[in-house]
Amino acid sequence: MSPLPRPSWLTDAHFPGWAALASVAAAAPHLPVLAPFTGGILAHLPRGNAEDVVKAAATGRAAQPAWAARPVASRAALLLRVHDLLLARQEQILDLIQLETGKARRHAFEEVADAANVLRYYAVRAPAWLAPSRRRGALPLLTKTTCESAPAGVVAVIVPWNYPLNLFITDITPALVSGNAVVAMPDQQTSFTALWALALLRETGVPDAILQVVTGVGAELGPVLVDQADAVLFTGSTATGRIVAAQAAARLVPASVELGGKNALLVLDDADLDAAVDGIVRGCFVGAGQVCLSYERLYIDRRVHDTLVPRLVERTRALRLACSFDWDVEVGTLGSAKQLARVRAHVDDAVARGARVLVGGTGRPDIGPFVFEPTLLTGVTPAMALWGDETFGPVAAVYAVDGDDDAVARANDSAYGLTASVWSQDIARAESVARRLAVGSVNINEAYAAAWGSVDSPSSGWKASGPGHRHGRRAFNCVTRPKTIAVQRLVPLALPAGVAPATYQRALTAMLWLMRRIPGLR
Repeated sequence: MSPLPRPSWLTDAHFPGWAALASVAAAAPHLPVLAPFTGGILAHLPRGNAEDVVKAAATGRAAQPAWAARPVASRAALLLRVHDLLLARQEQILDLIQLETGKARRHAFEEVADAANVLRYYAVRAPAWLAPSRRRGALPLLTKTTCESAPAGVVAVIVPWNYPLNLFITDITPALVSGNAVVAMPDQQTSFTALWALALLRETGVPDAILQVVTGVGAELGPVLVDQADAVLFTGSTATGRIVAAQAAARLVPASVELGGKNALLVLDDADLDAAVDGIVRGCFVGAGQVCLSYERLYIDRRVHDTLVPRLVERTRALRLACSFDWDVEVGTLGSAKQLARVRAHVDDAVARGARVLVGGTGRPDIGPFVFEPTLLTGVTPAMALWGDETFGPVAAVYAVDGDDDAVARANDSAYGLTASVWSQDIARAESVARRLAVGSVNINEAYAAAWGSVDSPSSGWKASGPGHRHGRRAFNCVTRPKTIAVQRLVPLALPAGVAPATYQRALTAMLWLMRRIPGLR
């Protein structure tokens, strides 16, 4: 296989230029970054150490008060400038995302579009949300109470490899606009995407000390970063998320952890089957299945199962696989040999235990070293790893179910609870099913983009998918601290001097009854 040429704009000079932005000593040893399209070395990355993390956190902590003192509107204006530059230079970052992740270009563009959406959203909403707000005081007219949102201080952002731009921007944006300093640790595989974004943010005026990136090996840097932070935003596996959450909890530091999923897609008996086939293919194979929101369990009502499944198999078989920068590619490659080994192990174990492959089921080294065919299986049972463990690849199990109750029960029979999808032409029925699903978000007649793209609403997980929140106003919960300031006028909220206790009791009781009976005072 001949090496895939880099885009013409991307030269060797770009990599050391971006790497120089990392908060790592210049003499640090370097790590190879592999290109999933070819398996060859894309570039080398500075390998930070514990001292680099401690220094970055200290630098951010010293600079953070001045950043927090800037008007919120000033910080928000920078986000709009980042938004504009990102869209103007999107061809560059699309190339870079593809080189580091191996995903199809259409899926890389979803990262750009969503990042721009998040930047605009918080730039517009944050000034009002973060402004001090008047609250009802203890006693009407006599107590003036104001609630403020204070920044946490230094926020640690730990970014996974599968969505290196989108999740980097999504997590740092509310942290920065609310006045925090951020120290981010991207995954080793996709650090150059984060460093490209860092350069963009600094170009728009975000101070160097306020947003820093430390590159290196996550297992070496992560524990140190959590120990230095005042709040932690983590996205990754459930196993690692438990460790991060426990470490943060031991320090009484808030942590938002968004973890794995074994997401279910439900096709009810009245679904538009053409739309459902399209939605299943998009939902299962986006990013070669390496998306926390992708679907690995398909529950299809038995009354439409035999009609839908052959059409689904045909559509899956026709997907265009390639390691290419072309827009017409529908599925790219897995990100690494490790991912390929996991996917193969799940499929091989299922087949060995009696599952049947409907389509796919094998690697495609003729296309790329880590390419695996989009795969559908039937006959998957709880004895197989594929049944309950997150595969994180282009693999889904198909199950026939007997009605809505059966579909809901089987969808909820999972350790995870991240997202789900329901397909039905009866919206009221679909909404009723959605409310019974034990997940943080549900898409109706859409694969994943409707709920995720509704950034005014929180995206969160249930169960082993983690208690993290991103999007909406709740994104500020972890990175800010509420502060209440109450001014008491005229009389104290205590027994006044010279007033008999019984008199005070009667007066305060009368006031409480008055507040109970007059709606405006409740």
